[in-house]
Amino acid sequence: MELYLKLIDVLFPVFFVIGIGYYIGKKDSKFNTKFITNFAGTIGTPAMIFYTITTTGVTLEIFTEYFLYAVIILGIFAAIGFVFLILLKKDPITELPPMFLPNTGNMGVPICLFAYGTAGLGVASAIASVIILFHFTIGIFLASKKFSLMILVKNGPIYGILISIIFLYFEWDVPGYLENTTFLLTYTTIFLVLMALGVALTRLKVVSWTHAAILGAVRVILGPIIGFAAIKFLNLDGFMAGVLLIQSAMPSAVLTYLVGSMYSKKRAVDNIASVIVSSTLMSFITIPIVVYIALRFFN
Repeated sequence: MELYLKLIDVLFPVFFVIGIGYYIGKKDSKFNTKFITNFAGTIGTPAMIFYTITTTGVTLEIFTEYFLYAVIILGIFAAIGFVFLILLKKDPITELPPMFLPNTGNMGVPICLFAYGTAGLGVASAIASVIILFHFTIGIFLASKKFSLMILVKNGPIYGILISIIFLYFEWDVPGYLENTTFLLTYTTIFLVLMALGVALTRLKVVSWTHAAILGAVRVILGPIIGFAAIKFLNLDGFMAGVLLIQSAMPSAVLTYLVGSMYSKKRAVDNIASVIVSSTLMSFITIPIVVYIALRFFN
C-alpha cells in the first residue's frame, strides 16, 4: 500500500500540471507558448542543468558514467527505430528523432525528482544532457541532412552542460547566490515546460493513428525494456538504475517537433507530431508501471 501511495505522490503533480496546460490549450486555442519556449531555451534549461548537476551530489564520474549509459541506450533504440520506420515505409532519416529521443527533460526530470529526491534529479539531468546534446547535433543533422556548428554555438543548454562539467572537474563549490538563483529558475522551468507540454497536446495533430500507434508503442514499450536490459547487463542497482529505467521509458520529445518544423518537410513534421501525441498518450499508462517497477526494485 505504501508503494502505491508513493506512486501517486510521484506522478500526480506531473500529470496534474500537464492537465493544466491541456485545459488552457483547449480553452484558448491562441494561447501563446512562445515565451515559455524562449525562456526555457535561453535561461531556464541552462539554469536547470547547472543546478541539478552541480548541487545534487553528482560527481564527474557519475555524470560521465550515466552520460555514456544513455548514449548506449539511445544508440540501440536508434537502430530499432530505423528498422521500424523502414517497415512502415516512413522516411528513416527525418522521422527517426522522435523514435529515439525521449522526453527526459519535460517529463523525466520532474518524475525522477519526485521518485528519488534531489539525488535522482542530478542523475536524471546527466541523462537528459545527452538528449539535449543530441537534439542540437544529430537531431538537426537528420532533419536538415546537414550539420551547422553555429547552432551549437548559439545554444544555451550546451553552455549549461559545459559550465557544469567545469564545476565538477575542478570540484568548485557553487556560491550561495548562484545556487539560490538557479534553484528558483529550475523549478519555474519544470512547471512551465510541463504546462507547455499539455498545451502542445491540444495542437499537435495525428495524420495516421495506425502508424502513430505502432511507432508510439515502440517508443514507450521497447524504451523501458531496453533500459532494463542495459541495467541488468551493466549490473547496475540502487536509485541511479531506477532513474535510468524511468528516463528510458519517456515518450517522444516535443523538441523533435520544433526542430523538425524548422528543418524538415511538412509531411515529415506531421508524422513526427503524430508519434509525439500517440507516445505521450500511451505513456500515461506505461509510465506508472515503469515507475512502480523502479520504486520496487531500484531504491
